[in-house]
Amino acid sequence: MKRTAFYPKHLQWGARMVEFAGFEMPLEYQGINAEHLIVRNAVGVFDVSHMGEFWVKGPDALALLQKITTNDVSVLSPGKAQYTCFPNGEGGIVDDLIVYQFEKDKYMLVVNAANIEKDWKWVNDQNTTGTELENASDKISQLAVQGPYATKVLQKITSSDLDAVTPFTFVTGTIGGVNDVIISATGYTGAGGFELYLYNKDALVLWDSIFEAGKAFDIHPVGLAARDTLRLEMGYCLYGNDIDDSTSPIEAGLGWITKFVDSKDFIDRDLLYEQKINGVKRKLVGFTMVDRGIPRHLYKITNENGNPIGEVTSGTMSPSLKEGIGMGYVQANYAKPGTILYINIREKLLKAQVVKLPFVK
Repeated sequence: MKRTAFYPKHLQWGARMVEFAGFEMPLEYQGINAEHLIVRNAVGVFDVSHMGEFWVKGPDALALLQKITTNDVSVLSPGKAQYTCFPNGEGGIVDDLIVYQFEKDKYMLVVNAANIEKDWKWVNDQNTTGTELENASDKISQLAVQGPYATKVLQKITSSDLDAVTPFTFVTGTIGGVNDVIISATGYTGAGGFELYLYNKDALVLWDSIFEAGKAFDIHPVGLAARDTLRLEMGYCLYGNDIDDSTSPIEAGLGWITKFVDSKDFIDRDLLYEQKINGVKRKLVGFTMVDRGIPRHLYKITNENGNPIGEVTSGTMSPSLKEGIGMGYVQANYAKPGTILYINIREKLLKAQVVKLPFVK
């Protein structure tokens, strides 16, 4: 297994290490609930260096990205980022990702760790104009500093005005004594904060600077387990669970990142437009448990008569709400908020209710 540059720090903090996407990563340090609430109420730090980073450069960079992603990249300007996905040519999703624009002809794509090789091949296969591509995944470390005190912690160690780095914008600056760090107001928790991209050689210096600055705010490292419960409370999709090559962005509620503008002709445009206009047979919904129970991935969803109408894609006991929450695909006529569903948990049909996302406001 690969190890990130922060591996020694995980051991120092007593992390429980597991295999994830070919990396030895921290699952938890002091427990999922405790780490989850640290991020919701204070500030936590995630090592997300396993994520992939691709550079896309040259005069045809925009044209390539317009073809292979669903969102409208042309609205970006230097210092802006956007969430989007790669359609797979058959109505499904290769991966979801974030696109950052650095210069007119220079972009960085941040993709999911488990899909780096798959995405790299996909982007190269679509690159028919000789656009310059670089897979920089092995060179770059990434920390996500998340929570209501994230700005206060990081502002202590940088001269960049972090209040000016609004959601889905970024700057490149010096932070914690490390130069050329990409400071991005993005994240996967809904708790606010920043994602920091830097070279591997500087990783431990920045970690120490952040944790020294965060002592007054009871800063702690957070593992992948709490990262998952945090994103689920916000209704954020997880690739491999809620979206994959068999789910369309329209089914998944990602129509807001699927832009049918005249200037953009992208893979699967016609198919996805037809879905938008005529509707889909199934939709991804969020639900809360009415009966006491914890929904899990692949549990069956039924109607009141026990007839299957869908399947759970993600589920947990919400640390914030203290109730079972989940997401899953159901037949479209069961997708309206307020609709009663039943989750088959150990051969018992437990009542749940469709709700509008996010679960935590």
